[in-house]
Amino acid sequence: MATSFATLHVLFLVWFLPATFSLGFFFFFKAESISNVSCNEKDKQALLALKRGLTDHGHILSSWSDHKDCCIWDGVFCNNKIGRVSELHLNYSRLGGEISGSLLQLEHLNYLDLSNNDFNCTPIPTFLGSMFSLTHLNLSGANFSGLIPHQLGNLSSLRYLSLGSNSDLYVDNLRWMSGLFAIQYLDLSSADLHKEVDWLQIMSKFPSLSKLYLQNCQLDSLNPSLGFVNFTSLRSLDLSGNHFNHEIPNWFSNLSTSFLRLDLYNNSLKGNIPPSIFNLEKLEYLDLGLNSLNGPIPSCVGNLSHIRALYLDQNQLNGTIPKSLWLLSKLESLYVGTNSLTGTVDERNFQKLSKLKNLYMSETHLFFNVNSNWVPPFQLYYASMSSINIGPNFPSWLQSQKSLSILDMSMSGISGKAPGWFWNWASNITYINLSNNHLECDVSDIFLSSTVKLLNIANNSFYGSISTFLCQKKIRKNKLVVLDASNNLLSGELSHCWKYWQSLIHLNLGSNNLVGRIPNSMGALVNLHSLRLQNNSIYGDIPSSLKKCSNLKLIDMGDNHLSIIPLWIGEMTNIIVLRLRSSEFKGYIPQQICQLSSLRVLDLANNNLSGSIPNCLKNISAMALPDSYDISLSYFMDFIYPFTSYVENVQLVPKGNEMEYKENLILVKLIDLSSNNLSGSIPSEISDLSELRFLNLSRNHLMGKIPERIGSMKELESVDLSRNHLSGEIPPSMSNLTFLSFLDLSYNNFSGRIPSSTQLQSFDALRYIGNPQLCGDPLPKSCTIEELSLNRSPVGSVEDDSKNSTFYIGMGVGFTTSFWAICGALFFNRTWRRAYFRFADEVKDWIYETTMIKMNLLEKLRVCLNEILLPYTKRIREAQELPPQPRATPCQCGLDFAVGMDGQPTNRPGNFFSLFSLFGALGIQGDHDAKILSLSFSLSSKKEANFEEAADSQSFLAYL
Repeated sequence: MATSFATLHVLFLVWFLPATFSLGFFFFFKAESISNVSCNEKDKQALLALKRGLTDHGHILSSWSDHKDCCIWDGVFCNNKIGRVSELHLNYSRLGGEISGSLLQLEHLNYLDLSNNDFNCTPIPTFLGSMFSLTHLNLSGANFSGLIPHQLGNLSSLRYLSLGSNSDLYVDNLRWMSGLFAIQYLDLSSADLHKEVDWLQIMSKFPSLSKLYLQNCQLDSLNPSLGFVNFTSLRSLDLSGNHFNHEIPNWFSNLSTSFLRLDLYNNSLKGNIPPSIFNLEKLEYLDLGLNSLNGPIPSCVGNLSHIRALYLDQNQLNGTIPKSLWLLSKLESLYVGTNSLTGTVDERNFQKLSKLKNLYMSETHLFFNVNSNWVPPFQLYYASMSSINIGPNFPSWLQSQKSLSILDMSMSGISGKAPGWFWNWASNITYINLSNNHLECDVSDIFLSSTVKLLNIANNSFYGSISTFLCQKKIRKNKLVVLDASNNLLSGELSHCWKYWQSLIHLNLGSNNLVGRIPNSMGALVNLHSLRLQNNSIYGDIPSSLKKCSNLKLIDMGDNHLSIIPLWIGEMTNIIVLRLRSSEFKGYIPQQICQLSSLRVLDLANNNLSGSIPNCLKNISAMALPDSYDISLSYFMDFIYPFTSYVENVQLVPKGNEMEYKENLILVKLIDLSSNNLSGSIPSEISDLSELRFLNLSRNHLMGKIPERIGSMKELESVDLSRNHLSGEIPPSMSNLTFLSFLDLSYNNFSGRIPSSTQLQSFDALRYIGNPQLCGDPLPKSCTIEELSLNRSPVGSVEDDSKNSTFYIGMGVGFTTSFWAICGALFFNRTWRRAYFRFADEVKDWIYETTMIKMNLLEKLRVCLNEILLPYTKRIREAQELPPQPRATPCQCGLDFAVGMDGQPTNRPGNFFSLFSLFGALGIQGDHDAKILSLSFSLSSKKEANFEEAADSQSFLAYL
């Protein structure tokens, strides 16, 4: 046996030495041949011109020297046969500046990669469309913007085009792409393609296209009416992050049988999952996550025999997981969490899944029921099983998982004592979340290696001395980023060992039994973003050493026994949330707090603070100015590891009830100074905080009026000024608070009428109670005339006064300007002046003539009336023995409406109204005239009038 082995060894050496010599000779000859090929001078000068236009922060171009062969420059590759530059690999080089047109001189360049640089939102150069030798063009992630140039459609030899992940690229159409006959790989992700409605038909015309990436392109339709789409060569399609908002179309089932990858994540897709999509039997990757898909998972999912990654999470799927899914033996990633799935999952379901690495089953109604001695056939890397039923026993099968890096079993019903093996086993895990269970454990048993980045054991029954845990030698090399041990039974004083925890970003020890002072050594936590020590028994001053923690964004020390708010708090300019409520703070609110320009939540409620409210609060710009950028959860969410994150939560009292804020914390803008001993008036400057949403100043000793401009705080949703000594009227501008959903002005000294508005009258009368001089809806007390007059402003609200004064000033300026413009034109232009005065004379003559005609007509009407009534006036005079009147001039106006054709009064009703109209034209009015009118009615309705019935014939005659 030994002889045979020796023989084989000799034979191997005989073979190995010549082979090694031959290979060495080959590579030497190859290197020698490469070194003998020199760069073309024209290409060298073109590259040097390119270098002059670029900024080279990564010094990648430092080897580009005129004294060296350009074929050995970094990122430059030449054709060995002809010595011409054929490829430029300049990706990830921290380049910027201007791309020179000298590239056009590189006639043999077929590969250009400028991806992942920073060209500062400049447009893609149009001359690239004239580099006809290009077969590979990669400009992705290079911060280009603007219109994608149509000239790129001239690159008929291009096989690879990647323009994805740029800042603001867009197209007006995609018809220019018809010239890309050879395209095989196309990436336009994050470009705005919404203007091209026929994108699908255009893309399907490329016969060689195998990979298409159009994620986040603002597309809104998959054309579900199409029955067939001709993607004959397509192998991979990514349409994630668009806005389709309809059902999955059937044409997906007509894709090539060799189709491998389909990504429809986050597209607002709805309806059932079409069974036809599972006919793509060679599919290896299918992502339908984060949509609105419902119906159970189709049983034909088992057709995907080659599937390696299946993402069905974050939908509205219900029912049980079909048995056929558990037969997908090549499955490596299974995501079915955040659905309404039900049923039991046991060890038999996993028998075929030996290759499983990533399992996401969180937030479902599944019951994970396995034997205590079960040994899974897989080795997981990622296990998220939060909010499903795993307990009550601790899952012992975890001990077999040697490759696990991410473990989330929060809120899974696990109770009892953590097993002794767990913490040594967990020392190799990066992310550990066991929060919201009923676990019992002495914290001194916890072992943290440098691998662990997040430990969340909140809302359990962990006990023991916090100092012992923090200072134990075995964890001094930890690299922990997040430590959340809140809502447990930890005790003792905070230790002085914080120098071993300097990698911490989030620290939450709230709601425990901690005592003592905050140690100065906490100033060593210079990377800290959030510090939460709320609801303990900590006392004394806040140490000034915390000034070193300049990255702090959230401080929560509420519900403790502290002393004063330190003056140095104004130096913590990154603070966004400051919660110090119910901590027995005394003294004044320091003016320095106004220096916190990023502050969005200021909660100092339920302390013993005195003095006045600082009038500099308007300097807190985060509450005064609208957000000039998209609000990011990164304020309170940190991505600790891929696919994992930690979200802060804070308890606030925005509308009288305590609420927990998590992801929506960034939307809150709040000032709560309630239940203190504050005095003085509400500073008028507080009205400048136009973005504030919640304001609570209740239960203090504030006096004076509500600021008149409070109506300019139009984002206010809640205002509580109750139980103070405020007086005066409720400002009319409060009716402008259209978002107001909570208001309490009770128990003050307000007077006058409650202003009318949809919001102010919608609140219960209890919100105004305790103001005896207040009246109006919704209070049962109505306002008297005196109260109304007192409440009525002579001009209006202050805001209206400002608007009116502006109007009158503008009107005066406008009148003056117009007056002198007209008069100046008449003064300097003789023709215009003559025309104007001619026009004025004509108007004057027209007015005079019209007036005289009307006067003559009225005189004739009066004479005609005398003619009509003369026979009756004579008889009246005879009855009253009056001297006869001279006969009037015969009426020439032809009136016959009050008498018949024979001269006698007619009894037609219309004549009375005609006569009445005539009296009106002559000015008859009042009680005196009514008596005459009654006599005229008698005359017009009887042939023989009873003159004694006339109330005042003397007056009638006198009027005539």
